[in-house]
Amino acid sequence: MPALTGPALVAAALLVLAGATKLVDPANTVGALRALRLPSSPALVRGGAAAEAAIGAAAIVVGGAAWWALVAASYLAFAGFVSCGCFGHEDTPPHPVHVVLDLILGGVAVAAAAQGLVPADEIADAPGPGAVVVGLSAAALWLVYAAFVHLPRASLRRQDG
Repeated sequence: MPALTGPALVAAALLVLAGATKLVDPANTVGALRALRLPSSPALVRGGAAAEAAIGAAAIVVGGAAWWALVAASYLAFAGFVSCGCFGHEDTPPHPVHVVLDLILGGVAVAAAAQGLVPADEIADAPGPGAVVVGLSAAALWLVYAAFVHLPRASLRRQDG
């Protein structure tokens, strides 16, 4: 199993999580887009969220260069457009950590595209090690999510305090 499988799972699963969050409640993203005077209807946000989740899911299940290139493009777009509301937390301010994480996850996706990685196949081909990779990836997903959401809030509280 390629060493890239776990980090790639995290990158793609985070897109699924963020997309699902915006599908359920697009309000924070709508507000962020409106503040920047960009098109911001809930239907538009939900459409983008569905695409985001689908890209992440397809990268995991189907894999291949094209899906991973779309994952990479998503993260590079997020790095260029740092706003909040991506995980349903309006009190999370835009922060440099968002850009850094987006660039790292985009880099992982570029590497996965170069390999034509299919994480689902890698995990299915090695069920024992695959279960370990899935478990560690789930833990890493939670940590990356926390870095996106909680680290900027903690930094803001520290500045205010």
